[in-house]
Parts: sequence; C-alpha cells; structure tokens
Amino acid sequence: MQRREFIALSIAAGLSAAGLPGCSDSGPLRFGIHPWVGYEPLYLADDFNWLPDTVALVQGTSAKDSMDGLLSGALDGAALTLDETIRLSSKGLELVVVAVTDVSAGADVLMVRPSITELSALKKQRIAVELNGVSGIMLFKILEVAGLAPDDVIKVDLPVSQHAQAWSRGEVDACVCYEPTASLIENAGGVRLFDSSHVPETIFDVLVVTRKAADRNSRAVRDLVSGHFTGLQHLVRSMHDSVYRIATRQGISPDEVRAALASVMLPDLAANQRYLRVAGAIENMAESLSLLMLAEGMIDQKPGIQRLSDPSFLPARIL
Repeated sequence: MQRREFIALSIAAGLSAAGLPGCSDSGPLRFGIHPWVGYEPLYLADDFNWLPDTVALVQGTSAKDSMDGLLSGALDGAALTLDETIRLSSKGLELVVVAVTDVSAGADVLMVRPSITELSALKKQRIAVELNGVSGIMLFKILEVAGLAPDDVIKVDLPVSQHAQAWSRGEVDACVCYEPTASLIENAGGVRLFDSSHVPETIFDVLVVTRKAADRNSRAVRDLVSGHFTGLQHLVRSMHDSVYRIATRQGISPDEVRAALASVMLPDLAANQRYLRVAGAIENMAESLSLLMLAEGMIDQKPGIQRLSDPSFLPARIL
C-alpha cells in the first residue's frame, strides 16, 4: 500500500506515526504527511510558519506511516490518495475529505516494449504492477479503456521500485509506474503508451481527517486547509523560490521538481469547491473506485461514501 513517492530518496522521517501517543480533543490536530509533489504546499506552509499551533505535521516516509497512524488512533488526519482513503474506510474508519491537493495529469504511466503499439496488444502480456497501490488502480483503468478483462493479461505484482530491474531482466513486457521509474525504463528502451492524462480526474490526492476530528476540532481542520492554500498560493506566485526550496528538501534537481509539477494539476479554491460538493467528483469517483476495488479483491467490503467529502472547511477566500 505504499504511496508512490515523489523521489527515490525519502527525507528522514520525523516521529513514527505508529509510535505516537493517542490524540486529545484539546490538543493540536496531528496530521500525517510524506514526500509527494501534491503535498508540497503544506511543507511550504510549515517552512514559513503559516500553520498555527492547532496543527502538528507528523512527517513520515510513505503513506503506510500515515495509514498505520490513522488505524491506531495516533493521527487525526493525513495526506493520502483517494484509493488509500477507500482502503481505510473499508476497514471501518470514518474519514472526511476536506481538500484535494492534486490530480494526476500524466504522473502515472504505462511503459511498454516497442513492439506493443496499442492497448489491445497488452493481451497475454506480462505487466508489472503494484496491485495494492495507485498503479493497481491505474492498470484496471487501462484495461477498461482497452476493452480487456483483468484475466486477459499476466499481472506481475511488484513494488514500483522493482519495476526497472524486472524490465532489465526481461521478466515483464510492460509496467504501470511513475517517476523516477518511468524515466529509467524509458532510458532502457521503453515507450510511454498511456498515462493518467487519458483518464482525467481519476487519481486524486486528498487531505482527510477522521469524522471525530471534523466534528470536535473543526477550527484546527480549517487551519490545516487554510495552510494548504496559503502554501499553494506561494508555490504559484513564487515558483522560482518554491522550486528551489522543494529541490533542497527533497535532495533532487530543480528540473526534476519542475517535471513533477508538470505531471499533476494543483486545484485552486474554486476547483476544490467543485470537487467536494455533494455528489461531486470526489464522491462519484470514490463510488466508482470502491466498486472496482471490491470486484478486484483490493478491499473486502464496500465502504459507505455518503458524506465522504465536506467543503465546509474550505476558506471563503484566499488573502
């Protein structure tokens, strides 16, 4: 269930989410976060001290840290993908989506051997995919577009970090991955046949909090969301400064940061209002993903998604 990572080298974790003490209603909102380009506005808000004392970011190395923290009750919320949110909801954890941080617009990629020139040619091919991650969702969407059934292809379940090695050993014919793996495979002769820009508004990254936190610590939730949009405003208005801050924090080059930013859409306040409304894009996609994940055995039971998203925590305007 590892969230795809923005970089190959993770930043060192702060406190382990799994080892945190239980949350208090009167204390700060303890919010799990890990490296990914869509979460950078919150990192920037933290850099500039734009997050008040009502919010405490708990930095981990992957989504698993945050998911474990939410399940144990050590965290009040976290930055996750929508499918990760569904996984937790299927385990009985009641979560609320309070903001959309980014929408994949090319970040998730199908890499193939040059002999595979169309999606229908994937039939009977060996496809590397991390079935319990975002790439698993992407594969089933690709097969849907191709008119193929899941059993029409040979799924090779591997962490995305191992796809390039499997490719070089000739063990797979295609990979569903993301950077930096996609570029490694491209440099080894792979071809980009399909990416998430062909299935718009399918892969979302979101800020989620528990229903308990939403009901009992609403001020802190509003502070969290406001901090995200303040950081996003800085990212947009001061791109040069932001790119170099991100590059320094992540230990990568400014060009790699720009490439990552180009592969996602970072929704503004108006887009968030549209995404989070009742029966809006988030709830509709959550319903679709829940059915897909249940059918493919990715979750054991379909969670209820009524009241999944709540736009009431969005700021009225950005100063």
